Amino acid sequence: MEADEAHLQTLLNLPLNQGNGKEEREKGFDIQSQRLLNLDEENQEAYDDLIVSIEAKEGALNLLIAVCDDADFRDRIITQYETELQPQFRPYRVTLARGEPSLKAAINQLIEKEEYLRQHHPVVITVTGAEQLYFLRLGEERSEQEIFFGYLQWTREGLREFPYAIVLWVTKQILVNLIKKAPDFWSWRNGVFRFVSKKTIIVSSRELEPIRFAFNDAELWNANDDNPYFLPVEDLKELIRHTQQQRGAKDSNLVTLYSRMGDIYSRRLDRGEAQDYKTEQALAIEYYQKTVELQKELGLDKDLASSLNNLAYIYDSQGRYSEAEQLLMEALKLRKRLLGEEHPDVATSLNNLAYLYNSQGRYSEAEPLHLQTLELTKSLLGEEHPDVATSLNNLAYLYDSQGKYSEAEPLYVQALELRKRLLGEEHPDVATSLNNLALLYDSQGRYSEAEPLYLQALELRKRLLGEEHPNVATGLNNLAYLYKSQGRYSEAEPLYLQALDICEQGLDINHPTTVSVRKNLEELLRVTHSSR
Repeated sequence: MEADEAHLQTLLNLPLNQGNGKEEREKGFDIQSQRLLNLDEENQEAYDDLIVSIEAKEGALNLLIAVCDDADFRDRIITQYETELQPQFRPYRVTLARGEPSLKAAINQLIEKEEYLRQHHPVVITVTGAEQLYFLRLGEERSEQEIFFGYLQWTREGLREFPYAIVLWVTKQILVNLIKKAPDFWSWRNGVFRFVSKKTIIVSSRELEPIRFAFNDAELWNANDDNPYFLPVEDLKELIRHTQQQRGAKDSNLVTLYSRMGDIYSRRLDRGEAQDYKTEQALAIEYYQKTVELQKELGLDKDLASSLNNLAYIYDSQGRYSEAEQLLMEALKLRKRLLGEEHPDVATSLNNLAYLYNSQGRYSEAEPLHLQTLELTKSLLGEEHPDVATSLNNLAYLYDSQGKYSEAEPLYVQALELRKRLLGEEHPDVATSLNNLALLYDSQGRYSEAEPLYLQALELRKRLLGEEHPNVATGLNNLAYLYKSQGRYSEAEPLYLQALDICEQGLDINHPTTVSVRKNLEELLRVTHSSR
């Protein structure tokens, strides 16, 4: 965990064993905002091409393939083009059936119900559901995707009877396999339109390396080339259920599967890939809890400490501090007993516990742990290591929280320069350091120095994490707070609104971050109202 300041809640950045936990604090109206389709240049070009392609071939089969891994983004695109194409093209939607996913059968069922279609008027038929099809066979002779590709390949001629624009929506993973397994169907396409999104439902083959044992050879045929579009994450959930049924609930392999699933969901949250932040956060907790329970039952103490830390990180991000503290204390005690006092994992546990105390204002308890972490990390890993930058950042945050700005600033600067040198300019940890240094300047009224750093951090997060990540909401909130402090109310309000919308969509209306942003917006509105 890492201290990433905001006018809100906090978080740190020393690895929680398997990976880096990164979050922040902020200051934080229940305002409903409409989520419009706001496309960047690349996606706008794909959208425009799709519209032109639909309109270009009226009265004949027009098979178009659209690619998007973000279901919410996809649905907004569909709504937009359906609205834009009316009344020239009446819109229809169909969803592929599970089990027997036939494109031809799905459209036939629609036509049987709709007289308008049988009259061959201009329409656009949008087909979804392919993203739900399992890639893994899961004990069956063929997977749902294999059945889907088979229907595509052998019923192509039957599609001639459909004189409509048909937009088939797939994911990148399905597209890769469709090209290989339904080449005859692929040759009939009139266009492929790729929409880029940060969110995804896909797991790379590299992330599955620790659980290769759970797959058969046929399912891993293309997993050796670090395929970034290898497997839908829903397949992994079903694989675990299948393994439970086949091997029993106490099988030791389930420990590895649970732990890997927790890690995958946690990293998806940190990288801005989660389709639904709240849902996937709950799933990360569920799988880490199952890992801890089974590790304790099987006596796997060596790995238990890591699982305790990872579960504590998620609790901490939810503001569940007492539960997180209990887990972190247990992990620290366990690691000291198993690994001794001088070990990087012990430093990780010290850092995480110090962070937790700091976020609760328990500074006198946090400081000695931060200092111990920094010295231990330097002695074990050397001065030039990313974890040293994390320790510097977290100690700086402690001082900053107490108003000890002259002690905090050089540590923040050291952490920023070390991260740029070790990680490069384009890294989420660099954005964290930029944000924290900006907030230090903001707290001192050094607004002209703070603003460009806030802007850099915000743009970097948007680029790396996506527009709808909670850390982007933090950046928007912080910049809005700066503008409010300067009396620039008309610039602050839209930023608060954007931040609140992201939080309410991705977190929860009662999440500490959401509450803080809402309070900040309410305060701004009170100030602007009283000044009128």
